[in-house]
Amino acid sequence: MSVTLTDLTAPEGYERLVLAEAPRHGLRALICLHSTVLGPAAGGCRMWAYDNDDQAIHDVTRLARGMTHKNAMADLGLGGGKAVIFGDARTDKTPDMMRAFGEAVETLAGTYWTAEDVGISPADMAFAAERTRFAVGLSGASGDPSPWTAEGVFRCLRVGSGHVFGTEDLTGRRVLVQGLGHVGLSLAEKLAKAGARLIVTDIHAAALKDAMTRLGAVVCAPDAVFDQQIEIFAPCALGGILTERTVGELSASLVCGAANNQLADDALALRLEAAGITYLPDYVVNAGGIISVASEIHGKPDAWRLERLTAIAARVSQMLTTAREAGQAPAAIADEMVRTMLSGRRAA
Repeated sequence: MSVTLTDLTAPEGYERLVLAEAPRHGLRALICLHSTVLGPAAGGCRMWAYDNDDQAIHDVTRLARGMTHKNAMADLGLGGGKAVIFGDARTDKTPDMMRAFGEAVETLAGTYWTAEDVGISPADMAFAAERTRFAVGLSGASGDPSPWTAEGVFRCLRVGSGHVFGTEDLTGRRVLVQGLGHVGLSLAEKLAKAGARLIVTDIHAAALKDAMTRLGAVVCAPDAVFDQQIEIFAPCALGGILTERTVGELSASLVCGAANNQLADDALALRLEAAGITYLPDYVVNAGGIISVASEIHGKPDAWRLERLTAIAARVSQMLTTAREAGQAPAAIADEMVRTMLSGRRAA
């Protein structure tokens, strides 16, 4: 199996952007290393049917940068990276494609560790692991990181609720979960158990039917999300959902979800704050999955994972308190915390 790696011009501030190709096995992928200042770059592999190369490059670079921030805030001793595979995960993915992807990762010699993301399962990652030492999130090891991501988001959502509404009790609270993939569904289950009035949306009818039947959720159409009267918005699908227009239509007082890069533009964090909406930065609250993966990379036990999962919620509480005292958006405080961590390590 032969994989060709071609270095592309990385954006300013990024370390490396690589195109990996194995035409015989249908592989065309991008691997982006944003930063290895705090350790080897780590971040999941996503498979998506991108419209064009520019769209894929935009996605993988933003995701890699987000992983740098996420891994720094979770204190994992890892830098930030990401991979995307071109194609429809439901129809195009094959074991040989994933093996070829594993070869590409191995060629990077430990500067990038990969794991599951959208469109990629632990079983897929097992095929990649046949060709690389640097694939994690495997069954029998740390396993599917999705439940850990959902648990971290749920804990942070409760902290945010206490900050915004004066109580972490979610009984009767109107919460909309957008996206019922592995993470979104797990989060919806936790919210339902906590007594929230659950509204859900997804592009797959089977997922919606399941949520209605098991969780008593109310369903709304994907294009009607911002028409709903809600108190908490939990984006758990793809990024870029919060735009200048949708922020103006959003009725929620708190945004806390698992999706990466929820803001179409970073400046929208200030727009949300000005509108009286508390936005918990996604790279802080959705770190549970990478914490699980990092335990496999570092060879740490479950106690290590739980300790860092608990620390996420504590960090959100600290971030919200500092933001309130400084009169700044929580996202600005989080970004400054990351800059301090990275500059300190560079100086050292």
